[in-house]
Amino acid sequence: MRNQTKKYIQQLQNVMHSLSLWQSIPPVADAFLSEEPFSIDTMSAQEWLQWVFIPRMLALLESGAPLPNQIAISPYIEEAMKEFDELEQLLSPLIALEELLKNQ
Repeated sequence: MRNQTKKYIQQLQNVMHSLSLWQSIPPVADAFLSEEPFSIDTMSAQEWLQWVFIPRMLALLESGAPLPNQIAISPYIEEAMKEFDELEQLLSPLIALEELLKNQ
């Protein structure tokens, strides 16, 4: 389960790199202080994935902490990035991860 979760996170990272969504410079520090879901008021969807979601999931995996059993990220990404031509490619590992965690 944990290995499969890590595999989907790595796939998400790879897809973001291949689609040129991966950024080398993080958002400003204040952007991380948002209290809104997905930091919607301070970050773009792809920034949130890269700088918040992926690091948090990797931290859970590395620490051995319990993984969430319900996540619903794909609906937000689908709406926030609906104009993005390669959206399905980006959503694929996210949806697979959501299904895996739901069935744990």
